[in-house]
Amino acid sequence: MDLEFGRGARSPKRDSWKTTLLLAYQSLGVVYGDLSISPLYVYKSTFAEDIQHSETNEEIFGVLSFVFWTLTLIPLIKYVSIVLRADDNGEGGTFALYSLICRHANVSLLPNRQIADEELSTYKLECPPETADKSRIKVWLEKHRKLRVALLIMVMIGTCMVIGDGVLTPAISVFSAVSGLEFSLSKDHREYAVIPITCVILAFLFALQHYGTHRVGFLFAPIVLAWLLCMSALGLYNIIHWNPHIYQALNPSYMFKFLRKTRKYGWMSLGGILLCMTGSEAMFADLGHFSYSAIQLAFTSLVYPALILAYMGQAAYLSKHHDFYSSSQVGFYIAVPDKVRWPVLVLAILASVVGSQAIISGTFSIINQSQSLSCFPRVKVVHTSEKIHGQIYIPEINWLLMILCIAVTVGFRDTKHMGNASGLAVITVMLVTTFLTSLVIVLCWHRPPVLALAFLLFFGSVEVLYFSASLIKFREGAWLPILLALILMAVMLIWHYTTIKKYEFDLHNKVTLEWLLALGDKLGMVRVPGIGLVYTDLTSGVPANFSRFVTNLPAFHQVLVFVCVKSVPVPYVFPAERYLIGHVGPPGHRSYRCIVRYGYRDVHQDVDSFETELVETLATFIKLDASYRCSAASEPELVEAERERRLTVIASNPLRDRASYDLQDSVQHSAASTVEMRAGGESPGAGAATNSAAKQVRFLIDSDVASPETAAAEKQVAEELEALAAAREAGTAFILGHSHVQCKPGSSLLRRLAVDVGYNFLSRNCRGPDVALRVPPASLLEVGMVYVL
Repeated sequence: MDLEFGRGARSPKRDSWKTTLLLAYQSLGVVYGDLSISPLYVYKSTFAEDIQHSETNEEIFGVLSFVFWTLTLIPLIKYVSIVLRADDNGEGGTFALYSLICRHANVSLLPNRQIADEELSTYKLECPPETADKSRIKVWLEKHRKLRVALLIMVMIGTCMVIGDGVLTPAISVFSAVSGLEFSLSKDHREYAVIPITCVILAFLFALQHYGTHRVGFLFAPIVLAWLLCMSALGLYNIIHWNPHIYQALNPSYMFKFLRKTRKYGWMSLGGILLCMTGSEAMFADLGHFSYSAIQLAFTSLVYPALILAYMGQAAYLSKHHDFYSSSQVGFYIAVPDKVRWPVLVLAILASVVGSQAIISGTFSIINQSQSLSCFPRVKVVHTSEKIHGQIYIPEINWLLMILCIAVTVGFRDTKHMGNASGLAVITVMLVTTFLTSLVIVLCWHRPPVLALAFLLFFGSVEVLYFSASLIKFREGAWLPILLALILMAVMLIWHYTTIKKYEFDLHNKVTLEWLLALGDKLGMVRVPGIGLVYTDLTSGVPANFSRFVTNLPAFHQVLVFVCVKSVPVPYVFPAERYLIGHVGPPGHRSYRCIVRYGYRDVHQDVDSFETELVETLATFIKLDASYRCSAASEPELVEAERERRLTVIASNPLRDRASYDLQDSVQHSAASTVEMRAGGESPGAGAATNSAAKQVRFLIDSDVASPETAAAEKQVAEELEALAAAREAGTAFILGHSHVQCKPGSSLLRRLAVDVGYNFLSRNCRGPDVALRVPPASLLEVGMVYVL
């Protein structure tokens, strides 16, 4: 795993069978923890109130048939066979699908897009744009902004429901596991034991998040493996001992018999049955940590058979036992023999903790992705492992999830209400995935629209059936994920809308290059020693916050760098392609532009490594730019102004071919630039280099290419490098805008509430841009800005 490239980038070659087996084993603890513990609460939620377990066994046989075919159609056929193939450079999840669609159709609402981003190695298309025929769906999406907004809102809904699932899954999983104590306690002591123990376990689980899971992660796979084998053994025992003919209930005719007998109440009970596929989305969301073949192998060879045996074993036991004093007894532990109940209880609690950990980590990950797309307020992201990429911790979200989980446990106090709430969140995410995958089939895979429509109608109809059954339980717990989703949607929409409007304000109020160059001639303007990093969202022009800074304090640094940290619709960006560097004005002005590109799964660098890399990259750019100026001196069509606005990717090998591209932002910029991109193979000898040396290779300059051809150029490069080194020794200042946003007069009441109240409240109570960018407080200069939107 090469961590220098931002994540474990897989080799294009197919993994060996030994590697696939190892990855399949490791995926048990990360991917299948949530799915494997669903037998703890499926039957209990299904038989909570809507239907009764009768002597005819039609109910239990019908429920088993529904469970079997649901597991077969959704996790096995939909996810394992189809959806897992819709990966984004090996990454999965809602944002991966949205990223794929944004790259194949111009539907992204991110403001600072550049054509240069399309040259990233990870910005690959299924089909070259010039050969791909434009489908009618693509034309509609690109033409109508309302459709693009609706698509983003759908992605936000899926994201909100995943976060809601991060609240509900730990609560129902741990509560269902601990509820096995009911069989060892008297009726009076159950309420005073199960709830407190569940809350203590949840608090302990969230308290450990700060340390990361890499220290105990090696235990996750053995725990889930032992749990799956335990469920299989119990299932086989119950089938052989109680009802060897239970396999007949897998006949789909039992589903129709079940619905015909139970009618409305049978349809309502589907809200409990759908919990059997809880965790299926994790197979897709965690695809980036493993391989498609490993996840497929683990599910088809172990997880799927173990789940089927577990459900069949419970049904076999229940088919011979009907004398329950309460329908809540129709659960997992009733079918566990008394001799092994305590070991199974301990193993179930451990498995529920592992399953809860997976969804908590997934919640952290999807919030980090939302933040990178400007759809979530800034939060502090802590990378808990230096070796394992993707293990992150968000303190604010962690404690908020813990409070909500404990509140759900104490407030609902039973599996029925928790199951209704969790079921609606799960099925909503699946519906969003189905719709986005159907778009991927048309836009990215270039399959006939009929095929995408068939996929949407077939799987969508199954999921809509379950969705309607969950939605009808609104007053019995399903209101909770809807309430959480509405609150999160309001936060995400307000933040995204205001961020876009702030960008448009900056774009409209930016100052010209001529204004910046004229500053040096003004009386009283001073260039102070050091490097000034001016952060901005703009990819061209001089931001208004810098002009305000200079107006109030007539001085700026000897070396000035306009830094734009932006996200691109790819999961990760290779470090060799992260920086776009260019001059702002003539070389003697010592002003540069640096565009730093991150993918939606990348973890931002700490400030020390960023500052060091930036200076090294600037030094490399100065040498390369001088050689390009000399080689282009014979090209009269390349005017000086164009050369000054050139941006260059400082890649690991400067001997690569060059190609020019016009820079266009999504909001049309007045100044077009030329980007010199280099793409090609490795530098000589780099194949044997280690990961630690990869960074050194990036800054090696071949003397035949980088050496200036004239003495004047050589002197100019030496002076520029000396000025950069001296400025580096003097220190670095980080200049950020401290914004206050208000609506312009005459705005509607809704807009004033969203911007003046909502956004300003969020910005005051979330992390500042200095924390998100990891800027040291001692080097921070904040410039006050008022945005009138």
